[in-house]
Amino acid sequence: MKRHIVHPRQQSMVEPEVPNPFVHRLELGTLDILKIAIMSVTIAPLRLLMVVLLLLLVWPLAAIGVACRSPEEADKPFTGWRWRFCKVLQCVLKACVFLFGFHCVKIKGQQATAEEAPIAVVAPHSSIFDMYTLLLGPQIGTGVAKEEAARAPLIGRIIQYTQPVLVSREDPDSRLNTIKEITRRCKSGGAWPQIFIFPEGTCSNRSCLISFKGGAFFPGVPVQPVCLRYNNKLDTITWTWDGPGAFQTLWLSLCQFHNNMEIEFLPVYTPSPEEIKNPKLFAYNVRQVMADCLGVPVTDHSYDDCRLMDKAQKLNMPMEAGLVEFQKLHQKLGISFEQMQELLDKFENIHPNNGGQITLEQFASYLQLPESPALQEVFHLYDRDGSGTIDFREYVIGLMLVSHPVNSEDNLQHAFKLFDSDNKGYLTPEELQKILRNAFSMEDEQAAGLFQDIDTDKDGRVTYDDFKAYAVEKPEYAKLFMTYHDMSTSTTSNGLPVAHSNGGDCKGSNGNVPKGSYTNNVDEPIEGTPLF
Repeated sequence: MKRHIVHPRQQSMVEPEVPNPFVHRLELGTLDILKIAIMSVTIAPLRLLMVVLLLLLVWPLAAIGVACRSPEEADKPFTGWRWRFCKVLQCVLKACVFLFGFHCVKIKGQQATAEEAPIAVVAPHSSIFDMYTLLLGPQIGTGVAKEEAARAPLIGRIIQYTQPVLVSREDPDSRLNTIKEITRRCKSGGAWPQIFIFPEGTCSNRSCLISFKGGAFFPGVPVQPVCLRYNNKLDTITWTWDGPGAFQTLWLSLCQFHNNMEIEFLPVYTPSPEEIKNPKLFAYNVRQVMADCLGVPVTDHSYDDCRLMDKAQKLNMPMEAGLVEFQKLHQKLGISFEQMQELLDKFENIHPNNGGQITLEQFASYLQLPESPALQEVFHLYDRDGSGTIDFREYVIGLMLVSHPVNSEDNLQHAFKLFDSDNKGYLTPEELQKILRNAFSMEDEQAAGLFQDIDTDKDGRVTYDDFKAYAVEKPEYAKLFMTYHDMSTSTTSNGLPVAHSNGGDCKGSNGNVPKGSYTNNVDEPIEGTPLF
């Protein structure tokens, strides 16, 4: 029996306008393949050889420039002969970009000085060639780089010579130290070169602007937004998580006669007092200004979604199964990245090799229940788009807004008492079979199997602690029992059962959040922005 169920928060949980900004498919026509084949044995190797020779030429200068510095000198911008070497490096790197086919880069707007805007925020970040923005000022700009990149052969010394702020994704204190160093340089009164930051933190396909990280906005100083566009008909530039790799992208770009790049410097954005106090608001508003200039939407995808995509692939699921707009769910539901990883494991265990989607049959099998009306109702509350399947994002939202709110101590005790009618403090197999037969039309053999799973110490009894531990592991059961209770106690005038489900609202029937249910323990959302 499938009944129409209203979802009160359906509109607030809409899918992002761009489902997957981390995928790029390169569709090559016959002429494209022919051009690449010819260029691969003629022009491209010569271009690559000249790039390597130029890098080998400048490497000794970079190595000398970063050598023999005291700790005090390492914390100061280059001066004297080291600064003059930087000018040489800047010219050589521009020549390398030229050899990759960027013969005439279109520049719009006016680049601010480091004193006017200590930080330049560049987006969308989609390519290795985005780094060209660092080469446009009177001196080479500095950026934020991974520590591993600074240790890479050949280019490592060159990266070090640009004096980047180094960050480690493995060090838990690295984020705080990075913010402190950026702030220190910003307060130097223009002594340091302008810091170029890609606030998205990872590459996308330029179809939208994903979440901006706060590193560029915590110092609370004026920033200059910089918008990037690549207008090639054949996009060999884009480098994403799901698409051509870095070396393939570089080679295909070498095989193009000409590559188009447009860099637009927007007016300096000076934060308001409110934005200085709230870096998230500062980042949100700057991102919106850039999105309006580019004519693209914004989404709440982030680097953490890429990590979840990688984990999904390791679990033999489609990569896009891990796309949940993690930052949004973290902010609104208070769920951590570690919890999200655990839920992804759990989602895959519901039905291995599920292709990223769970059907009603698989959902019932996971809970060891038949497809009863109560189970159907809970499934349809999870299935927010009415597609007949549950994806990982719907599963997470369903757990947090449908199952967890009713999985409180009071509700679990109430459900246990429904089984333990004579208040002896434990359940027998017969008692469990009886109520499961009545509630879910479950066969006695299935009920016996479920009893064995709950009875972890195998003493033939299920205590409240056993019952609670199983409900915590599978919180769907609490919602199922509450749904069954509502259906069995509420009837229409003609005697047909009606569900009075909250449809995913965290509040109970009296309008209050149930005791022990989820509460948001993170920062409140920015006022005036949609919840979901």
